[in-house]
Amino acid sequence: MDSDDHREENAKALDNPIIRLLIRSGFLSEDQAAYARRVASKLHMSRPLCDIVRELGYVTEEQIRLAIRQHQGELRLGDLLNGLGYLTDADLARALSAQRADERRSKLGHILIRHKFISDDKLTEILALQLGLPVLDLIARAPDAALMTRAPVEVMEQYHFVPYDMQSDGSTRVVFADPLDPRALDIARDYYGQGVLVCIARVSQIEDILSRHKEDRVAGGQGGDGVFNVVDIANAIILAAFQRGASDIHVEPMSDRVRVRFRLDGVMVHFRDYPIGVCAPLASRLKIMCGADIAEKRRHQDGRLIFNHQGVQIDLRMSFYVTVHGEQIVMRLLKNQEELLPMPEIGMLPRMLDRFMEEALDAPSGIIMVTGPTGSGKSTTVYSCINYLNTPEVSIITAEDPVEYKVRGVGQCSIMPSIGLTFEETLKHIVRQDPDIVVVGEVRDKFSAEMCIQTALTGHKVLTTFHTEDSIGCLVRLLDMQIEPFLVSSTVSCILSQRLLRKVCPHCAMPYQPDLNQLRRLGCTYGDLVGAEFRKGRGCAHCRHTGYKGRVAAFEMLIPEVHVRDAVLARKTTHELRELSLDNAGLVSLLEDGIVKAAIGWTTLDEVLRTLPRVRKPRPLAELRRILGVEHV
Repeated sequence: MDSDDHREENAKALDNPIIRLLIRSGFLSEDQAAYARRVASKLHMSRPLCDIVRELGYVTEEQIRLAIRQHQGELRLGDLLNGLGYLTDADLARALSAQRADERRSKLGHILIRHKFISDDKLTEILALQLGLPVLDLIARAPDAALMTRAPVEVMEQYHFVPYDMQSDGSTRVVFADPLDPRALDIARDYYGQGVLVCIARVSQIEDILSRHKEDRVAGGQGGDGVFNVVDIANAIILAAFQRGASDIHVEPMSDRVRVRFRLDGVMVHFRDYPIGVCAPLASRLKIMCGADIAEKRRHQDGRLIFNHQGVQIDLRMSFYVTVHGEQIVMRLLKNQEELLPMPEIGMLPRMLDRFMEEALDAPSGIIMVTGPTGSGKSTTVYSCINYLNTPEVSIITAEDPVEYKVRGVGQCSIMPSIGLTFEETLKHIVRQDPDIVVVGEVRDKFSAEMCIQTALTGHKVLTTFHTEDSIGCLVRLLDMQIEPFLVSSTVSCILSQRLLRKVCPHCAMPYQPDLNQLRRLGCTYGDLVGAEFRKGRGCAHCRHTGYKGRVAAFEMLIPEVHVRDAVLARKTTHELRELSLDNAGLVSLLEDGIVKAAIGWTTLDEVLRTLPRVRKPRPLAELRRILGVEHV
């Protein structure tokens, strides 16, 4: 390399603020930085320069942290995140542009979180680790009320800090959203003295504390039980949940307030807080609506209602659970009128879908089990299968608790134990209806498992759901129920395990590269993911600034072939069954299916890590694409 090229590489390496600090601290030479820059330019996937100098053995993780802490006053938040590789140059430029255009003059940390460049908890984790600052939980213990009155709330909002408590030596712990902002530190010292101990907390917690402090100040600190109309509150909560597309509503009494959250795309999202005095009258109102006993406050209760309001009709199931702070209420919104998904639209990748339809759905008999935890989309998949199989030539009959989708041409029975219409009673009569296909809502115990097996042995096709972790766990649990291995081996034709992942919002999707921590948790290397096109949503009005809109299922399908059936007969271990299935039955694990869908850009690796079990190191992406028939996207 000639001298001009050498100087150019040095200049590019010095563009990274953390690299400059490492050089100034004597931990890294300019030549080493330039060489690391050349290595980075030759990699097929973009890598943070700090990771490369560390992997080359030039510096240690502790030296990086020490350099950052020694020169903490010279760093800005954006430079820190960019230098460590958590924020690309393009993202930083967009965030700074959004900050300049923001009318509220928000701090960069708030812009990054609001526009989904980085998550709230990730930002807090990075600052705590790199700066060596303590993290305080403002929910577990509220800040000192007397200290909160010493500084104007407008000042605390502008500089995003909250005084927490007074120490025995007279110093004050103050929580900052951005501890790298020197102006915020100076303002805090003006009000709380030079003995300020810098701490950090999640930005959302600081904003919540300041918002509640303003409300209390306006209200004069009074609770106001009679201020609210509980009829209007109940209606507003249910309508808001319906309009946002929530699947569940959680009304949760706490020591100082009533918190209302919605489950949106499988994730809990805060809706609104109410004074604690609203708890009892709101619970009574909801009990009246669903026909529960309003006088009974010591026992758990259930109820159900059809909510009609201003032309909106919503089917609700309610559960009242007695807690130490009052009755906690969870409402499930049932979507009886939702259209059934055609099989190609349930989210299976091409080759898995072909196998499922040809070897399972089109087979003349056998048990098809759809497994997964509550809320994993099992019912949707089963109903899509029913819709595919529902032709004039076949008779389909179901036993469900309750019937969630009404399908034309299918004999559906809703279980009602209160009148003696139990699963046991229904399953005894179901085969007398001369069905071709039997749908059992759920295998709950040995009796229902045996009934499914006996029905399959007489030449029927059976569809059912089962609560297990994955496909291999389904086989093991059936054996644990004392079902004979030869019966399991001869009747189970397909096990489909699934989870739901949030989909990347198509309106604000942008490319991104996974960081080393994500790869470590997945058990992958950059080389394993060659050809991936990862995307994430920045957040926009279409997705309510979450970066996600809608959900897609990740599947693990096991169609037992002869080696797996023999292993079941021999009562092999879970590990042995899994290895045999991977080698001989074409099994692709939930984690592997999720990785492929993230590589296509349907979801993110964060969702894969949050949702899917990790029981084995995934295979390289190229091999998984070949198995699943995803040649090119």
